[in-house]
Amino acid sequence: MKIASFNINGIKARAQALLDWLDEAQPDVALLQEIKSVDENFPREMIEDRGYRVETHGQKGFNGVAILSKLPLEDVTRGLPGDESDEQARWIEATVIGDHIALRVCGLYLPNGNPAPGPKYDYKLAWMARLKQRAEELLRGEEPFLMAGDYNIIPQDEDAKRPDAWAKDALALPESRAAYRRILNLGFTEAFRARHQGPGHYTFWDYQAGAWNRDDGIRIDHFLLSPQAADLLSDCQIDKEVRGREKPSDHVPIWITLDDEA
Repeated sequence: MKIASFNINGIKARAQALLDWLDEAQPDVALLQEIKSVDENFPREMIEDRGYRVETHGQKGFNGVAILSKLPLEDVTRGLPGDESDEQARWIEATVIGDHIALRVCGLYLPNGNPAPGPKYDYKLAWMARLKQRAEELLRGEEPFLMAGDYNIIPQDEDAKRPDAWAKDALALPESRAAYRRILNLGFTEAFRARHQGPGHYTFWDYQAGAWNRDDGIRIDHFLLSPQAADLLSDCQIDKEVRGREKPSDHVPIWITLDDEA
């Protein structure tokens, strides 16, 4: 089972780039972030024509997440629990029914938090506290599940080409990293680091200042796997070359493969 995460930075602007990547990569499941579209305007037909079920949690002009799946989906829920007043579309869950396993997938677009300090940073930390609560609930079920997407967290300095440039950014502040570690330390496996070590691995390159040409990137898109899902992990890779294509997102896809075994 191949599961991917891709912040597409606007489905309207990036529809063809998404379709080209789907045709090439052929993920069984793709979790999208920043679709920047209300549900009724999402171009589901062209994706459904490729054999995918489409579930969205959209918002006009901002945020928005989606699940595309070639496998059956059950129990789709939208919105991160814990704050009914939160209207930002940043979380979607569903259970993917594989040949031998049922896998709960949680697609997320974690708040950026800048400028920090300030209300946006407070929202980021409060959202992460809710994320931790939801993770604890899911872990108690002792079933395979994962939480994947754009975390807007640079976990360590080695995850940035120029860590000093991000030292005062909400993505790398000590409080942000500590909140991320509190979630990770519940018992999750960070899929990419389970397979690859060392610096030089990135999932985001800013559009400004020639960041892509200088490989001035950061790694902020992550897969966190429950113990039961981590036992099935066979690979995790970043599709870096997608960033060099026409009209690219500033993010690239990251994907895992799980052994769908009984």
